[in-house]
Amino acid sequence: MTIHNEPVIVVGAQRLSPADVWAVAQGSRPVALESAPAFRQRIEAGSSRLQERIAGGERIYGVTTGFGESVVTEVPVHLTDDLAQNLVRFHGCGTGAAFSEAEAAAVLLARTASLSAGWSGVRFEVLERLTALLQQRILPVIPSEGSVGASGDLTPLSYVAAVVMGEREVYSGSKIVPAGEAMRAAGITPIALAPKESLAIMNGTSVSVALTALAYERARWLARLAAALTALASDVTGGNPAHFDPRIFAAKPHPGQMLCAAWIAADIEYDPKSVHQGRLQ
Repeated sequence: MTIHNEPVIVVGAQRLSPADVWAVAQGSRPVALESAPAFRQRIEAGSSRLQERIAGGERIYGVTTGFGESVVTEVPVHLTDDLAQNLVRFHGCGTGAAFSEAEAAAVLLARTASLSAGWSGVRFEVLERLTALLQQRILPVIPSEGSVGASGDLTPLSYVAAVVMGEREVYSGSKIVPAGEAMRAAGITPIALAPKESLAIMNGTSVSVALTALAYERARWLARLAAALTALASDVTGGNPAHFDPRIFAAKPHPGQMLCAAWIAADIEYDPKSVHQGRLQ
């Protein structure tokens, strides 16, 4: 989809709305990563602090220990890189139909936004790769089954982490191709995930959040359509447009019904100064 002069959604510089997620999912708005030096410094500070703690021999969950019940297992520092990458590969067991390209884009945006808060200890390079994938519409093929989101959307988000590493498959140019092949063609270099980075990408609910945002926008669109149909029905049956006067709906503190009434009033071109000549009821 070609984007014409649409405002850029800058990840790391603004809070995202469901409408933002929808726009990126549909490919109707461009995406960029915050470029301010202070933002990069904040991200790199978290990564540097993590490396200092690892070098200092500190016991860190999922970095120098195993996961879950294996937390009691110590992981030598020289194996922490292997642990990070093996975690991704271990969870590559999703099943069911794959999410659509739009859904995959929404997931990628939601996870990038979460990591850009700076609390996850990932390198700036990880955010750069995730953003580049969105910009090039190289989107992970994510099976829709295999996780309930209780401890994070572990299995589906492993497909995001794997693509950063150049592994598994992606949507690219309306085709499904190997991730590494698509990334190289787009000039994006895969990277090996460092300690904690795979856990940071996977242990979140960005799949649930992304799908919820898309569902919300669809529901909002349907509500708007219902309001338009209500206005049409009211008009063709000679309904009293004053029934949608905003003063009536301001009597109850429910923003949703105020909004719907405003939609209907706008659609029927309600004028509070006009006098309805038909049936009052």
